[in-house]
Amino acid sequence: MGLTKERRAVGAQTMTEAFRLTVEDNPDRVAVRTKDDEVSLTWSQLRDRVDALAGGLARLGVGRGDTVALMLGNRPEFHIADLAAMTLGATPFSIYPTFTADQTAFVAGDAGAKLAIVEEQYLGRFEVARMKLPALETVVVVDGAPAGTGGTVAWDDVEGADPAFDAEPHWRAAGPEDVLTLIYTSGTTGPPKGVQLVHRNIMAAVKVADDVIEFPDAARVISWLPAAHVAERNAHHYLPIVFGMTVTCCPNPREIVAFLPTVKPTWFFAVPRIFEKLKAGLEGHLSTQGEQTVAWLQAGRRKVELEQAGEPVPEDVAATAAEGEQKLFSGLRAMLGLDEAISVNVGAAPTPRDVVVFFHAIGLQLGELWGMSETCGVGAVNPPGQVRIGTVGPPSLGVETRLADDGELLVRGDVVMTGYRNQPDKTAEALDADGWLHTGDIAEVDDAGYIRIVDRKKEIIINAAGKNMSPANIESALKGAGPIIGHVAVIGDARPFNTALVVLDSDFAPAFAAQQGIEGRTLEELAGEEAVQAAVQAAVDKGNAELARVEQVKKFTIVPGDWLPGGDELTPTMKLKRKPIAEKYADVIEAMYR
Repeated sequence: MGLTKERRAVGAQTMTEAFRLTVEDNPDRVAVRTKDDEVSLTWSQLRDRVDALAGGLARLGVGRGDTVALMLGNRPEFHIADLAAMTLGATPFSIYPTFTADQTAFVAGDAGAKLAIVEEQYLGRFEVARMKLPALETVVVVDGAPAGTGGTVAWDDVEGADPAFDAEPHWRAAGPEDVLTLIYTSGTTGPPKGVQLVHRNIMAAVKVADDVIEFPDAARVISWLPAAHVAERNAHHYLPIVFGMTVTCCPNPREIVAFLPTVKPTWFFAVPRIFEKLKAGLEGHLSTQGEQTVAWLQAGRRKVELEQAGEPVPEDVAATAAEGEQKLFSGLRAMLGLDEAISVNVGAAPTPRDVVVFFHAIGLQLGELWGMSETCGVGAVNPPGQVRIGTVGPPSLGVETRLADDGELLVRGDVVMTGYRNQPDKTAEALDADGWLHTGDIAEVDDAGYIRIVDRKKEIIINAAGKNMSPANIESALKGAGPIIGHVAVIGDARPFNTALVVLDSDFAPAFAAQQGIEGRTLEELAGEEAVQAAVQAAVDKGNAELARVEQVKKFTIVPGDWLPGGDELTPTMKLKRKPIAEKYADVIEAMYR
């Protein structure tokens, strides 16, 4: 892998300028591809397609300051469409594919979308939504023929529609304070808010990533998260544009584990759920490999915990861990496809400590990071080689932080949004007169300046005795205690003790049941099986052992079925919708307190 070379794009004022500089510096490098290379576009080919689409969009009336809605999966057309709108000085933004027609109408209406680019599978949802969208003039359908309704056109009829189009005056007109994209928040406490991120914000975020990771030349990443998530746009769209990376599109997020060995990404970022599942799968595999394998893993874990505590590692532990590295761990990393990753990060939700320790034990220094849509997804990160488990690292380059009197984390810097779209009151609540963003996260800072996120300010549990507790911390302990638990929601506010709603892991639970001679059962059916209930109880007991007595979960109920992103219980980014959960399962919750 080549060393870092001078990248003029890092110094660009806008993302549109950065794109052109990267094309000039890397015209023949592959920019965007599919796993099988059915589609493979070099940076110069990507530019040509971007300009061809931009010309067609201009003919449809898209110009500087307009907003363009995108409802596309992880495919090359997303990168083309986003860059084409950006080229025109417009503001492209993505809508979660899990959104209903009403949710789609709300977001597109709030953004004032003039044009939408959608996959055919989402067209019906958009046709319903557009009845509530007077500003929406045209819907461009990526694949398949248009439905024939007014204002619907096929992508193939737009791309290249103006062969004489000159992109240069358009992209050069973009300024650092122009809105680059809108990121709509998950909406855990109400309707989504449109976070306005300008070119200056994202270019500052790019410098943060470069400062921490120092991407080598010809780096590789996989695009697999929803583009409506700020992490996806940063990690697998904006950063590749600036650093000339090669992006491989993974259209089905459930296949990400299969993509890793073929792509061997230079940097891999994922939400905690992915690493929880990877750990469960690896531990299941290793448990059948004999006592020596177990000893290597135990030594690896012990070495990590001692190093984290600043204590010396006994020679026998170090020797056993070194043997494990030589005979097992290096092979595991290669099997996973992460043996060439210079950084592996996790964020967007709390990660169980046991998960982070496990990956450190096998030689992957998994580092938690912290960011919000309002901070371009950056803010604090554990640097490679300097990870402090249980923290999200020190503040990032150019990011100021301080704690308010009540422990709320305040952030200031160029990565902080300009405000919420159409919501000056909400903007004033979040951004004070001195430019500090009130994050809503309660945090602590250690002697080395590393930040530990306690929980969301609005989600802190205060029990009937007045004790403050973090539900996220309790949930993390339970999930880390056993792979049988897929999701868990802790209840305890104004209650005498804590209870929990538990959802079985959709992959592990059926496999566990098969080992117990219970095959062919659905998740709904497994929730009532004694062996499954016993396994959950064992995990809860183990998790409770890591918690203070007042934090421990006294009763739990296994909820039949699964909780899916964008459903009643989870946001599209897999955060718990605590209030809807409390309302939907009110009877179940009350039964645990009777």
